Amino acid sequence: MTNTTALPQMLYFTDPGLREQIEALPEETALIGISTTGRAIAVDLDAESPHVLVCTATGGGSTTMLRSLTAQFLHQGAHALVLDPKRISHLWAKSLPTVTHRGNTAGIHDALVHLASELERRLDLEGDLDDVPRLIVAIDAGTTTLQALARYWEKFRQSDDPKTSPAIAGLEEALWAGRAARVHVIFNRRPSAGVLGPGAREQFATVILSRFSADTWQLLAPMAGPAPNQSKSPGRFHVIQQGDVHETQALLMSDADVVNWLTDRTDSAS
Repeated sequence: MTNTTALPQMLYFTDPGLREQIEALPEETALIGISTTGRAIAVDLDAESPHVLVCTATGGGSTTMLRSLTAQFLHQGAHALVLDPKRISHLWAKSLPTVTHRGNTAGIHDALVHLASELERRLDLEGDLDDVPRLIVAIDAGTTTLQALARYWEKFRQSDDPKTSPAIAGLEEALWAGRAARVHVIFNRRPSAGVLGPGAREQFATVILSRFSADTWQLLAPMAGPAPNQSKSPGRFHVIQQGDVHETQALLMSDADVVNWLTDRTDSAS
């Protein structure tokens, strides 16, 4: 039985000593939060988790999770492509020089087409990527975004163009070949097999769920057994890695936390 009283109600980036612990993590690792057993739960992009899937109901904290994970990798020297179809969920990203922020469908389409070219360039380096920054592709409202991209392509494609949107094809390629190219996708929402290929779900070795239905749990975490009871605590997620389930109090970073941290000239990290 887990000790559900081991955690504070919220876990803030500004809590004493927490920032220093986060900055001490290895380059490829980002803190998700602290489990109810007191264990630090993290994602390691170079180990089992080249990509991360976050899925919650509205208001479940998925946008906050994308921001927190992306910010930690940026602090380590990564670059990021933040796709923000609501245009206001990730305003923090607009002020940072190593982040490309795109909101409208045309801009997202062009960014993912460019991603396919960048992926090919990186793969041509045949593993000689020491001087190439890790690239985080953070996709908010992912299912809605992909559906909009499919409609956009149908509107503009010519008769001799491929049926599948090149933007969606670029994202699929990043999911399959991203580990070798140091390109990593953080996808918010339940991926649709009707838009992404049937094997897309298997590319996400870390799955982070909150406010989920039993159907969503069985689709996204089938190896983790039956759906657990959900906590009513704010900021509480279930993290599934290699079939293990960790009830986790998520790290909370505000827009201001992220911008101040990543623009702090006195910070010697990265």
